[in-house]
Amino acid sequence: MLKPDEGIPEGCPIGTTFKLINGKWKLRIIHRLFSEGKRFNELNRLIPEISRQMLTQNLRELEADGLVHREVYAEMPPRVEYTLTEMGCELLPILLAMENWGKSYLAQTSEYG
Repeated sequence: MLKPDEGIPEGCPIGTTFKLINGKWKLRIIHRLFSEGKRFNELNRLIPEISRQMLTQNLRELEADGLVHREVYAEMPPRVEYTLTEMGCELLPILLAMENWGKSYLAQTSEYG
């Protein structure tokens, strides 16, 4: 698998996008946040294959990259909700294009496979 910084020139827009959404879980997390904000346990239930530690790590990375916002509500017990930032929401057309391309690819390769 190509690593985010392997063979891609510094400052390359495609490389930057790849670096931000690369990994096993980030796209799945982003996908789950498109419709509305989610609490940690809700995300964990929606992506049962991910460990709590890995979900925490990916959410922190997405937050640090400005794609996810973490809101802490001053309630008892404290409530934390994750939503996509405006920049995170701008990934929707990219992901829809990837989905359409994937469908096309699968349809074409299944004809020949």
